Amino acid sequence: MKKPVKIILGIVLLFLLVWVLVYFKKANSAAVEDFKVDEPFYTSINTKIIATGKLNPEEEIELKPQVSGIVDQIMVEEGDIVKKGDLIAKIRVVPNEQTLVSANSRINSARLSFDNANTLYNRNKVLFEKGVISKQDFENSELSMSQSKEQLQQAENDYQIIKRGSLSGGTGANTNIIAQIPGTILSIPVREGDQVIESNNFNAGTSIATVADMSKMIFEGQVDESEVGKLKEGINIKVVLGAINEKEFPAKLTFVAPKGLEVNGAVQFTIKADVEVEQSTNIRAGYSANAEIELESKENTFCIKEALLQFNRITEKPFVEIQKADGSFEKVDVELGLSDGINVEIKEGVKEGDKIKVWNKASKENNDDNNGRRNN
Repeated sequence: MKKPVKIILGIVLLFLLVWVLVYFKKANSAAVEDFKVDEPFYTSINTKIIATGKLNPEEEIELKPQVSGIVDQIMVEEGDIVKKGDLIAKIRVVPNEQTLVSANSRINSARLSFDNANTLYNRNKVLFEKGVISKQDFENSELSMSQSKEQLQQAENDYQIIKRGSLSGGTGANTNIIAQIPGTILSIPVREGDQVIESNNFNAGTSIATVADMSKMIFEGQVDESEVGKLKEGINIKVVLGAINEKEFPAKLTFVAPKGLEVNGAVQFTIKADVEVEQSTNIRAGYSANAEIELESKENTFCIKEALLQFNRITEKPFVEIQKADGSFEKVDVELGLSDGINVEIKEGVKEGDKIKVWNKASKENNDDNNGRRNN
């Protein structure tokens, strides 16, 4: 081969070599630029538990009649504010055969007891006047006679109320339903004219109205079994109401259930907290609420974004990829501390000024697949 041809071939090969080097350099640079980087920083970290639940009145009672009858008048409406002792409704007593027979039987029994006590009293009175018995024995017989007389009168009154409705001979005896606590009328499940049943040991009775003190509210919610061990009664928490523009109310944890309940396959524990409600705030019973319970707090903590963390598929240990001087990335194991779900404390493995790869799951899986194809 002639010398000029060799020179030309050499120049061409040299040019191709330079072009290949430049191409790969640019390609590597482009690959590095595909990833953004982030740096560690100092911030405050608060770890907290979020419990979901509802806000309900601490004191809520159902008003029920002591005698069966018909609702004659309802004096209030739902939402009305009442004081203790206010009249809520009137119940008209309706006589029935069974009740009349029972009332008449009580009269006969009471009259028999009174006759016996009266006979004993008259006998002892004569004996006492003759000095045969002591004053104490005479007074005992007098007391027994007076008590039996009152019982007879009460039995006769009850019979008249049931039979005629009132002692004055009216068509119905009214029994009043009175507010037992100050508060707000939450519900009135009956209407005028409805028949109601008395509350006793054998029957829950008909609810006339529900009254609650809306100035004293409690939060009742659920926490997971993995978090309940971190809670202590008496700690201060925050209750957030989404229905009132995410308004926050201070509260104090008062109860942590000693036993959990299985809900949808997970064990949940009930918690309760007293909530401080401003009088100017319009709170309604049953509002959905979240309780934020702060467990631990650290100021000026060395952190990174939690999204920068990666985990070894085999050991499940956390690591990050730190950019080296040549633009490539190096995997570095890290020791973690507190986390608030957004930022995480770094105890070891990263230092100030490090540039950490910003990655996402999809890109990492694609890179792993590409590496696997190359290896194959």
